[in-house]
Amino acid sequence: MASGISVPPGDNAGSLDIEPEHSTQGPTRPTPLPVFALPYWLWLVINLAAGAITPLALAPFNWWPLAVLGLGLFQLSLSQLSRGYFGQAFSFGLGFFGVGASWVFVSISQYGSSSTPLALVLTGLFVAGLALVLALPYLLFARLRGRSWLTTLIITGPLFWVFGEWLRGWLLTGFPWLYLGYSQLNTWLAGFAPVGGVLLVSLMLAITAATVPAVVITFIGKQWLKGGICLAATVAFWLTGDAYNQQLWTKPISEQPITVGLVQPNISQAQKWLPENRRPTLDLLATMSEPLWAEADWVLWPEAALPTLYEYAQPFIDEISNTAAKNNSTLITGVLYRSPGKPEIYNSIIARGLGQGNYLKTRLVPFGEYVPLEHWLRGTLDFFNLPTSIIAAGHGQQRGLQAGVHRISTSICYEVVYPALVAQNALGSDVLLTISNDGWFGDSIGPLQHMQMAQMRAKETQRYLIRGTNNGISALVDHRGKIVASMPQFERSTLVGTVFPRQGETPFMRFQNHLIEMILGFGLLALLVQNQRRRRAQSTSA
Repeated sequence: MASGISVPPGDNAGSLDIEPEHSTQGPTRPTPLPVFALPYWLWLVINLAAGAITPLALAPFNWWPLAVLGLGLFQLSLSQLSRGYFGQAFSFGLGFFGVGASWVFVSISQYGSSSTPLALVLTGLFVAGLALVLALPYLLFARLRGRSWLTTLIITGPLFWVFGEWLRGWLLTGFPWLYLGYSQLNTWLAGFAPVGGVLLVSLMLAITAATVPAVVITFIGKQWLKGGICLAATVAFWLTGDAYNQQLWTKPISEQPITVGLVQPNISQAQKWLPENRRPTLDLLATMSEPLWAEADWVLWPEAALPTLYEYAQPFIDEISNTAAKNNSTLITGVLYRSPGKPEIYNSIIARGLGQGNYLKTRLVPFGEYVPLEHWLRGTLDFFNLPTSIIAAGHGQQRGLQAGVHRISTSICYEVVYPALVAQNALGSDVLLTISNDGWFGDSIGPLQHMQMAQMRAKETQRYLIRGTNNGISALVDHRGKIVASMPQFERSTLVGTVFPRQGETPFMRFQNHLIEMILGFGLLALLVQNQRRRRAQSTSA
């Protein structure tokens, strides 16, 4: 279809038509630039490849300019086509999640006891499902596209991209993974994180990705004013991001740091839950912690560090709690918890010794902690029978933990990838703390992506973040999102470092996603009104 649309004849025939005129008869259709009047199928191939290179902008590769290149090609294709936007978005999504979420294959094949062919099928279905969610908003793209290819490229395209990321954060419980804003953690655009969160960073990135081809094309077509305005606006966004990078909305409570000891036991997932290994695991945790009590204010064990229910581990917990209290220290650990007299089991984190409080995980991992459509799926495959896939969700608005005079905002594993949840829980807290067991990822890119997302939570809230895991990455992150101390993956080790408690609220903590939702709402509404007026004008002329 696209290749059959040509530039209107006249003085500009055969040259770049930067702002084509539209007929007043019939529906308005974009006129592609001649150099980009490619067949629809070729754009599908280009977008598949563009989607595949885009995740390389994220951890562990961190080649952030590839986000500009990949997303720029995708948005350019939408500005040059008059149909099939859903298919182009789906093609981009297949490449994007096929590379970016490839770690799912490791989880299914190694820990789901699935054969390689079955793991490939399940991974393919997972990737296709995510691509479908990414493509859903583009069913509306034809109704909301801009009046010209240029406005479609630099306005409609970025708005729809971020709308899709926002939608993916809550639809079907949400999968807020691989937001492109994470790729900018070390660039000036990261300065927007404390203002509007990672989604606002994604919007600035999407505008940048659209502006690059827009400026090149307009300058080639000698449309200096239009190209200059696009370039100037983008430069202004980047300079504003740099200014926000210098802005501090929070401040240290005191110059006295908190000394934290992290225990990374590196226990095999295949061995951890075997009954005969319970006592050795508890002994290992106690032994590794012994030298930390004298120097650490807080000692942290990872998610579900105790391979049994809280009620069965009570004597051991009391013993360690007494040791912590005698050393003026606090033990913080993950453990599966069951309320007395109730059947539900929760993934929890507790503080003992000089600390107190229980936190129950509220955002669960599908198939990892609970099985959707359990009545039909459980028992059909070993993958649907993982030992922790029986977890109940805790209620919202929990206080978190208290360690001495300090309040700790807690998140368990998957919860740290929900920006608004962490920002809300951080209100009134001094430090962020997250525990995880990334052993389910194996030796894949998953744990490194997970760590990058945790760093962004520190940046958004301007709080120090403590991250303790079973096999890495365990780390301490400062209030600017920079790792200040860490342990290598897949090593049994301990780490002692310091964090500084901070108070104050960033704009993102106060408003969470409301700012980006307001921008999306006004932007998409303006496009809708504009297109409705144009259609009415066309109907009147007809």
